[in-house]
Amino acid sequence: MNQYLVVGLVFLVVIALLATNKKVVETLKNIYKIEELRKRVIYTIGLLLIYRLGSFVVIPGINPNVLGEGSAYASQLEGNGLLGLLNVFSGGAFGNAAIFALGVMPYITASIIIQLMGMMIPYFQKMQKEGESGRRKMNQWTRFLTIGVLMLQGPAFIANLYHQAPTAFVYGNTFGFVCYATTILIAGTMFIMWLGEKITDKGIGNGISLIIMIGIVARLPHALLAEVNARFQTATGSAIMLILELVLLFLVFMATIALVQAVRKVPVQYAKRIIGNKQYGGVRQYIPLKMNAANVMPIIFAQALMFVPMLFTGTAFAAAFSSMTGFWYNFTLAVLVIAFTYFYTAIIINPQMMADDMKRNGGFIPGVKPGKQIVSYIDAIMTRITLPGSIFLAIVAIMPALAIRFLGIQQEFAYFYGGTSLLIMVGVVLDTLKQIESYLLMRHYDGLMKTGRIQGRH
Repeated sequence: MNQYLVVGLVFLVVIALLATNKKVVETLKNIYKIEELRKRVIYTIGLLLIYRLGSFVVIPGINPNVLGEGSAYASQLEGNGLLGLLNVFSGGAFGNAAIFALGVMPYITASIIIQLMGMMIPYFQKMQKEGESGRRKMNQWTRFLTIGVLMLQGPAFIANLYHQAPTAFVYGNTFGFVCYATTILIAGTMFIMWLGEKITDKGIGNGISLIIMIGIVARLPHALLAEVNARFQTATGSAIMLILELVLLFLVFMATIALVQAVRKVPVQYAKRIIGNKQYGGVRQYIPLKMNAANVMPIIFAQALMFVPMLFTGTAFAAAFSSMTGFWYNFTLAVLVIAFTYFYTAIIINPQMMADDMKRNGGFIPGVKPGKQIVSYIDAIMTRITLPGSIFLAIVAIMPALAIRFLGIQQEFAYFYGGTSLLIMVGVVLDTLKQIESYLLMRHYDGLMKTGRIQGRH
């Protein structure tokens, strides 16, 4: 009872702080006053609720009682780092063997593959340059590839489920059951993609990103309750440790927001041009170079490679990388994150293209000669700001392991201290707040911050 009381008090304190903040209350009133924004917010919430409901609809033929909380399957899921992470991303649907069990991760995998192909294959490079029509073709290719990925992951999910909980299969693990269960999983993921596209078009924020974030946040109360239970079952003084954990989590969130928002502004001066009776240019603008231009992609790539040692089960090599809290696992993960940060930043940031666009529009960087020197100047800046960004990103990637090892935090709650989960939550929240703020400012209402705009987005 004490554990539930602590969790309840935490949420009541958060709600009370929000309710007593006049700025927050006034902003909510302004959101309600703008009809279009109000409809978009309600529409988004409605579709997200549909997604959450689907996370509890179990695949027909699977006994949910065998997979419930406290079962052997649930214990195995929590003890496996990879499966536990997939369960967090799907909002618990993976552990429930729900129709949305695979979530949007196959779509993310397909998107990454198509993005990489757009950098290496001329056919996809041409499509990227075709504007809106090329974007539609790329999206169509992504959908087809998503189905291909699902056709591989669906049977793999069923096989893993049968291996861990064979008694959950009411009609047995026959070929016919695998085919129809895979079809349901494919339909579930495609329906989630449709929900995401509808949220993007008629709602607020990026639909796919919001669905991922809601799945992650949905596990927070359960993870927090498990952490409270663990703390109250240990020695005295656990409440103090719990408070310290929450304070540390707050500080980690603030530091991650600073990383996501940090930019290096490069001044660009544009020459004056007189066309007719009007003067154009002659003003100074800035190129915002992000310290973490690669965002969450380096962690995703690095974690994908960290699963390779599992293919060599039974060897000393696999044993050294079997634990997510082990030294070699986290050291290798950190090195891979730093390497992929430089690699991905070099792909998405093209100094030569920036210099050409600047020259085409009559712009120049004060004190730097046009041409190759501008390219070298931008490249040098990116190299300098990417180093601290990559190191901080590596720390974020291994923070869950540090939280488990040195603070004794439960694995499910530790996922919120760093890694992909934390970066996705921070990025999606900031992007959604930016869109809401743009609606407020267009209607001459105050923004979400006292300064009238979200800091770091000048």
